[in-house]
Amino acid sequence: MGWFKRLTSGIQTSTRNKKEAPEGVWYKCNQCSETVLRKDLRENLYKCPNCNYHERIGSHEYFELLFDGNFEEFAPKMEAVDMLEFSDLKSYKDRLKAARKKTGLTDAIRVARGKVNRRPIIVACMDFSFIGGSMGSVVGEKIAVAIDEARKSRTPLLIISKTGGARMMEAAFSLMQMAKTSVKLSQLAKAGVPYFSLMTDPTTGGVTASYAMLGDINLAEPEALIAFAGPRVVKETIKKELPDGFQTSEFLLEHGFLDFIIDRGDLKEQIGDLLYLFESARQGA
Repeated sequence: MGWFKRLTSGIQTSTRNKKEAPEGVWYKCNQCSETVLRKDLRENLYKCPNCNYHERIGSHEYFELLFDGNFEEFAPKMEAVDMLEFSDLKSYKDRLKAARKKTGLTDAIRVARGKVNRRPIIVACMDFSFIGGSMGSVVGEKIAVAIDEARKSRTPLLIISKTGGARMMEAAFSLMQMAKTSVKLSQLAKAGVPYFSLMTDPTTGGVTASYAMLGDINLAEPEALIAFAGPRVVKETIKKELPDGFQTSEFLLEHGFLDFIIDRGDLKEQIGDLLYLFESARQGA
């Protein structure tokens, strides 16, 4: 088609000859709106190459990032039960079924033992994709199993939190996990086994109010939302404007709630360094 015809008639490509970009090839950053290839995002550890925004990832990606190679998973088939026969817009039983089908996970956390830079560690990692990473009975029980194994084998423990808080569909059974995990962690502390808590975006509700803030070392990824109640709820409650960056990891670091912020690209190396330091201190004691 000549250029003069395009100007008067437009490009006349037939529909059958038009080619769309395959779905899932591109990623648009939630923070800076820069568009990059998902392949490049994956190679950059799911961080925006333009602004370093840390995209949410799950246990599969964290295990791949952290462990040297093979790892052993604990209680992989443990599943939640609808004890209360809870129902709102749909039944809890149906929500669980849909979440398992969509994510391929059995619940909102996975626990595994492996090595980071040749040093043993147990990692419990939450998955936000499973009902918002909510903490129910299975999450609490898997963390308890991880802590018991860490205490028995004297292996350091890392918990990676990414959650909307307690699972409302389990009511008091969910809230009981706050006390359960906190007591278990106190037993781990008495045994002298180190516990590292990594908070990622978001870490809120009952998880923040229990095991997420109880680490010997509390870490966070950059610009993660870390809170009990979200900023909108806090603002409506106190009827005041909130400080800039309120409830971000940088704000919490400045106010003494975190030990340091860690870029995902440095995570394996710094966890390895912490394991070395705690191991050296224990041997020198």
